Amino acid sequence: MEEFERIFEQYAPVVYRFLLSHCGDAELAEELTGETFYRAYLAVGSFRGECRVETWLCKIARNALSKERRRRGRLAEADPETPDPSADLFARFADREQALRIHRHLHALPEPYREVFTLRVFGELPFRDIAGIFGKTESWAKVTYYRARDKLIARLEEENGNQL
Repeated sequence: MEEFERIFEQYAPVVYRFLLSHCGDAELAEELTGETFYRAYLAVGSFRGECRVETWLCKIARNALSKERRRRGRLAEADPETPDPSADLFARFADREQALRIHRHLHALPEPYREVFTLRVFGELPFRDIAGIFGKTESWAKVTYYRARDKLIARLEEENGNQL
């Protein structure tokens, strides 16, 4: 039990940032962080150590978020007035207009570029952990991130008339 408490204290901030970067809702990220550690506690016996603990936890968090999105999707179908919890993701940035342009271009990126970029920039995850989440190599994560970054820069330059 003490070992799991140490894991929680060490990795809860990582899982929270990961979730917040994906959903943009601090309250939901906090709730899902708790859910992630609950699920991890129940499944700790099945952890084989084939990846880092934070990678394992982020996989659990990703599944919890997917489940929550599916649940909310079913609720939204029943109630079209349900607000989008990620609508104000960039509201906290000083230059809201520029942040929205970046977000629009980021959203237009195909997968896995969009998710890898989001994990690296907003989730502040190292390439090693991103690679673990996707089941790929660290080199793959780096190449994918830099390609995503280059695509974003190219799209912003094109929008601004090559004056970035």
